[in-house]
Amino acid sequence: MKDVNQEPANRDEIRDFLAARRAKITPAQAGLPTSARRRVAGLRREEVAVLAGVSTEWYTRLEKGHIGGVSEDVLDAVARALRLNDDERTYLFDLARSSRARTRMPSRRQDVEVPPRVQWLLDSMTMSSAFVRNGRMDVIAGNALARALYAPMFDSATIDKRGRPNIARYIFLDPCAHDFFVDWDAAGKATAALLRAEAAREPCDRVLRDLIGELSTLSPEFRNRWAAHDVLISHDGIKRLHHPEAGWLELTFQDLALPLPGRAVHNLVIYTAEPGSASEDRLKLLASWSATLSR
Repeated sequence: MKDVNQEPANRDEIRDFLAARRAKITPAQAGLPTSARRRVAGLRREEVAVLAGVSTEWYTRLEKGHIGGVSEDVLDAVARALRLNDDERTYLFDLARSSRARTRMPSRRQDVEVPPRVQWLLDSMTMSSAFVRNGRMDVIAGNALARALYAPMFDSATIDKRGRPNIARYIFLDPCAHDFFVDWDAAGKATAALLRAEAAREPCDRVLRDLIGELSTLSPEFRNRWAAHDVLISHDGIKRLHHPEAGWLELTFQDLALPLPGRAVHNLVIYTAEPGSASEDRLKLLASWSATLSR
């Protein structure tokens, strides 16, 4: 493995991620022999090395953070040995790229306003809640129904000076979020995992680092989820909310990449209800309220 001239800035993240994934795999799952004298539940470093086809010394150096000069083929072999899913594999490759300090690209997550055409698109979705968020989980644009659906977040004391809500701040720093999200634990886990993936993509984003530091300092719940080193890049599914006015809602949501000018990449998040369901009736009621308020 090639040495790099400069120590990777993300060495701790590399070490902790690989160690955490290694600890989750049992020898039986990996098809390796086990014994009653075994002291650890997960795989040992030498066992991962065998599965990946590299020396124990080499893998030990890799797990200590020496990842900058590693080839993609070897990273692929380690990913297979650790049974990484697609998001975790992408995260490992992002860590490797960001560790090569001299070849880092400038951050693609720039602070840009959404073009008018995107706002027109959002406003045209009268029966769906739709908003645009950046990688730091700032909500930078939305339609009337999104503001009505997420009214507790838009009215929260966690919004910034520009009036922008931040999903992570709301979830972890506003106690009311525990009532709004029916499955708050799942929402918190997904949010921390999304921020961890973003931190690997954008290691030079100081605002993101400050946000993670703020949440780590103020929220023990965030610290616990951050320490799990879970990673999430694509996110969609079902969200259950308890709205203070509309009541209980079960909505499907889709998270789509939205390329914007200046190398920025944000996400378009759309919430809809199953046709004919009670949630659709309640969402229609919210849409009616939001339209009345807009007028």
